[in-house]
Amino acid sequence: MRLIACTEEAHSGAILAILNEAIVNSTALYDYKPRTPENMVTWFAAKRAGGFPVIGAVDDNGKLLGFASYGTFRAFPAYKYTVEHSVYVDAAHRGEGLGRTLMEAIVAEAIAREVHVMVGAIDASNAGSIALHERLGFTHSGTVRQAGFKFGRWLDVAFYQRILATPLNPVDG
Repeated sequence: MRLIACTEEAHSGAILAILNEAIVNSTALYDYKPRTPENMVTWFAAKRAGGFPVIGAVDDNGKLLGFASYGTFRAFPAYKYTVEHSVYVDAAHRGEGLGRTLMEAIVAEAIAREVHVMVGAIDASNAGSIALHERLGFTHSGTVRQAGFKFGRWLDVAFYQRILATPLNPVDG
């Protein structure tokens, strides 16, 4: 396994498959319908426009096993040092430590790009993701109860954050 920078041309189909599996079979995403290839065009355009990384884990044959990224937390200028991240692993490769590897890589990338706060919005019943975040120094910063409704039940979303030591010289504006 090795880490790579994902590109739209090479990886949008694999990312789409990973996301759609999570949409259909879990509460990791609060979407109802699988996304389309057109959605991926928009997704990658937003990543490029914001200068946001998309880090992938690939096997020896180049198959994407999972990915991590981050993007805008809220669309107001004062949030410029805060990002919301996500990490998804192909269902066939969960439990192999890829989530941790990808999270460590996306945190390192955030530090290199002088992010100050990383936020993860996690379904409150996702004990595995919560445990992973806690092991990596994220702390619970609040839960919005019954924020979503999927699979015939109300879903609570828990927010976890990690404060990074960057930037050294933050500026207004």
